[in-house]
Amino acid sequence: MSDVVYDNKGQFEQIQSGLLDGEQVIAVYDAIGTGTGFIGLTDRRIIIQDQSYVGKRFAITSIPYSKVSSVSVISNKSWAGQFFSSGTIAITVGTHTYEIEFRGSDKAHRVHNLILSRAA
Repeated sequence: MSDVVYDNKGQFEQIQSGLLDGEQVIAVYDAIGTGTGFIGLTDRRIIIQDQSYVGKRFAITSIPYSKVSSVSVISNKSWAGQFFSSGTIAITVGTHTYEIEFRGSDKAHRVHNLILSRAA
């Protein structure tokens, strides 16, 4: 547990409170921008808090790694040779795409790679 990375202790505790038996948290990152509150990665699934619902409602969505069809790096400019010049990724599950913007490209890079390593 000491090697778990997180931005916000409250978000980490929220993820931890909903774990399945034997499930371990890998990382919990705060998201910026409209809609997404945070993303949690466990050894079994991706957990996304979606704050885009009307009436101050939100959803906690669990996505098994096996259901991820793609992970994208989103950028509004030419990368000029740098694959991770953006702090935004998109996770596609079926016909739905979750877009998560981080504070810094390093977090986007880590989440992208963790998802790919577990979805493969």
